[in-house]
Amino acid sequence: MPLSGMTGFGRAEGAEGDWSWSVEARSVNGRNLEVRFRGPPGFDGLERAAREAAQARFQRGQFTVGVQAKRAENAAAVRINLEVLDRYLAAGEPYLAAGRAGPPSLDGLLALRGVLEADAGVDDPEALARVEAAMIASINQAMAGLAEMRRHEGESLLGVLNGLLDSIAELGLKANATAGLQPAAIKERFTRRLAELVGEAASEERIVQEAAVMAVKADVREELDRLASHEAAARKLLASDGAVGRKLDFLTQEFMREANTLCSKSALGDLTQVGLDLKAVIEQFREQVQNVE
Repeated sequence: MPLSGMTGFGRAEGAEGDWSWSVEARSVNGRNLEVRFRGPPGFDGLERAAREAAQARFQRGQFTVGVQAKRAENAAAVRINLEVLDRYLAAGEPYLAAGRAGPPSLDGLLALRGVLEADAGVDDPEALARVEAAMIASINQAMAGLAEMRRHEGESLLGVLNGLLDSIAELGLKANATAGLQPAAIKERFTRRLAELVGEAASEERIVQEAAVMAVKADVREELDRLASHEAAARKLLASDGAVGRKLDFLTQEFMREANTLCSKSALGDLTQVGLDLKAVIEQFREQVQNVE
């Protein structure tokens, strides 16, 4: 599966017998896979079908699936399940008595699960089963459309992320070239500082030794090597199949770790500026990665 985003929308419509309906499925960014469903009463299998459809296609994202259904006016009526309604009312009575909730509205009560039922004396169970099966097919159709939109988003993200990786690679090369100037700069700075403290008594040998120690501490080659390694790993993930968002998010943290260390070890203003530019690009990369499944 190519790179996929996490934002999408899908819609499908259908009809069976006296029933007609529309399905809308939406998704946004999410660390895990979460599905929220809202559908017509009397079709309890729809929520399970929506969850299974999402789990079969996706690994991450927050999904909202809604089914709006209506029935022809001359169709079989529905009845109110008074037993279920009484249980809801009894459960809410303590909250009403304590003033923690207001009186429920009629439309709110009728929307509760199980309150409205198809009249068993009029409706054919097999016909209702066919309607539910057709609704489930529409749910899958809407999910397929949503998946296609997420794939299109992934194609756009791929170009953006590779462009940011190009910038990270360029800044890494620039940092590597600039870092080569650090030993001489450190020696010159140490010589000047030592002369201020002890005058001309400091020997060249001592200056070289102390400057060498400082240069070793300021060596950023390991950080730049790891930065290049992380960049190569990120490109490999972008070229692979499957959901790679979590792995890219982890690599982003490693990118930032190397950039922070680079800045802390810098003894040159130019190298510090490269490190700051690098952090800015990595932050842009992190923001885009949040959209990757």
